[in-house]
Amino acid sequence: MLVTDEHIELFARLSGDRNPLHFDDDFARRTKFGRRVVHGGDTTAILNALVAEDLPGPGSVFVEQRLRYTAPVHPGDTITGELDVTAAREDKPIYNVTVRVTRQDGVVALEGECVVYVMRPRE
Repeated sequence: MLVTDEHIELFARLSGDRNPLHFDDDFARRTKFGRRVVHGGDTTAILNALVAEDLPGPGSVFVEQRLRYTAPVHPGDTITGELDVTAAREDKPIYNVTVRVTRQDGVVALEGECVVYVMRPRE
């Protein structure tokens, strides 16, 4: 997913987070990041899509997340989300997964472990 200024603006409107690190080029240039960074919520959003659409799939929700932001994502970066199921309960549709988000340059921007529950519609 290519992260754009539109994504940053939409997340700010949703969350109210207008930190100058995301919007002010001059401010961000003078920080250790050297330029604007994307909201963490924009970075993690790709994981929501993976869980809900791909694996485990429709009806899936996060019930626990332990995430580490290991490198910044900047406007214009392309990010890829990955997850691996590491355990599945036999008695309930609950899965442990490892997650990571990687930038186009191969740098891991986020990694962690999550627990996912798959909601099943009533018959």
